[in-house]
Amino acid sequence: MAEYKTFESGIEAGGNELPIVALGTLSKQRKKEIIDKYGLNTQEGAWNDLQSLLDAMKEIADTIGEMNLFMIGKELMEGAKFPPMDGLESALKSIDIAYHMNHRKNGKPMFDPNTGQMTEGIGHYELVRFDDANQEALLVCHTPYPSKFEEGLIVQVARKFKPEGSFLKVQLDTTKETRREGGERCTFRITW
Repeated sequence: MAEYKTFESGIEAGGNELPIVALGTLSKQRKKEIIDKYGLNTQEGAWNDLQSLLDAMKEIADTIGEMNLFMIGKELMEGAKFPPMDGLESALKSIDIAYHMNHRKNGKPMFDPNTGQMTEGIGHYELVRFDDANQEALLVCHTPYPSKFEEGLIVQVARKFKPEGSFLKVQLDTTKETRREGGERCTFRITW
């Protein structure tokens, strides 16, 4: 599964997924062109077709660079809904819940905080290892989003909850499959 392709139709991303419009490196005119071209609704609380959002992200990456996707991922943390977190491990685990809270399928949110029920259709962020003694974690991302976007999101979450005084590093593990190379998932190594 390549980046920028939804797993199934009928999926929408919450309006808080649109820090694209606030991205400083884009001119007002360029922002408007992208918003109009992909039919994105930038009003607070709006929902947008996920494939349209991914297409806009691809255009941003192709025309002005992937680093902009990293910045969008970082900005997302500020407006997205997240469950309560009390440390780095719980923060990394919560990314999957937050991911589902901010998407809906056929008009229905993909995570219900009251029941804990999660709807499938967008993949997952899975914390496969958290080793506090060696200060390392592995987070596997199986989503349609671009890797640079995910890296920005992970950096911002981990930065906020890393142990005080530690140095954070988030890196795509290229020794494992990546969606950039046509794989189904990406693995990020987080050290602190």
